Amino acid sequence: MLTRKQLDLLRFIDERMREDGVPPSFDEMKDALDLKSKSGIHRLITALEERGFLRRLPNRARAIEVLRMPEGAGRMAAPAPVAAPAPVAAPAPRRFTPSVVEGGRAKAVPPRPTTQMVDDSGRSVSIPVMGRIAAGTPISAIQNQSHAITMSPDFLAGGEHYALEVRGDSMVEAGILDGDLVVIRKQDTANTGDIIVALIDDEEATLKRLRRRGSSIALEAANPAYETRVLGPDRVQIQGRLVSLVRRY
Repeated sequence: MLTRKQLDLLRFIDERMREDGVPPSFDEMKDALDLKSKSGIHRLITALEERGFLRRLPNRARAIEVLRMPEGAGRMAAPAPVAAPAPVAAPAPRRFTPSVVEGGRAKAVPPRPTTQMVDDSGRSVSIPVMGRIAAGTPISAIQNQSHAITMSPDFLAGGEHYALEVRGDSMVEAGILDGDLVVIRKQDTANTGDIIVALIDDEEATLKRLRRRGSSIALEAANPAYETRVLGPDRVQIQGRLVSLVRRY
């Protein structure tokens, strides 16, 4: 699933490639998406490239190739030239506590209750699986509960929990692999060294290790192929702490 900004950028690049035969400049992309700086375009292109929608060709200026479009998005008939991408017909994004979002910036809505049920033996707890989380470039996670898993309370930490399916490989050296289910305790604080669900810029969620660097927050991967991101505390919201992991073989 792409965020609205990612989909807008992908469609804009695709339309310009079909119209002009060359991709738009970074300034044109910034203006089309109404962003304040080109750094946001760099992040969006990196996310699209790592998810297999774009490819940057080496040693060539402005060399971007659209590999595929999201399922159901399709490529539109060649449109008249426009200064900005056509709006995407998508449901307004919503977010449940822990604020794992559908995509785009949105006001918080009242959370749906997610009751954790204990079976008759008193030894099993039902944990809602709330979608996907990125262990790599931040991506959006599905906000709606898809199913539930049953766990022993011995693997939980007290309080309310939810689970997310991992997508990506940035936490492999912490033993977290693509396709694993991570069980998260809902909380808005964490200690340095904890693996957390972090919401960045009120828009995208990721699974990383928390480090504090003075007044800044560092989101650290457990894979040398990924850079540590250092952000201001106003840009990061802690949505929960990893307490358990479930892996299927």
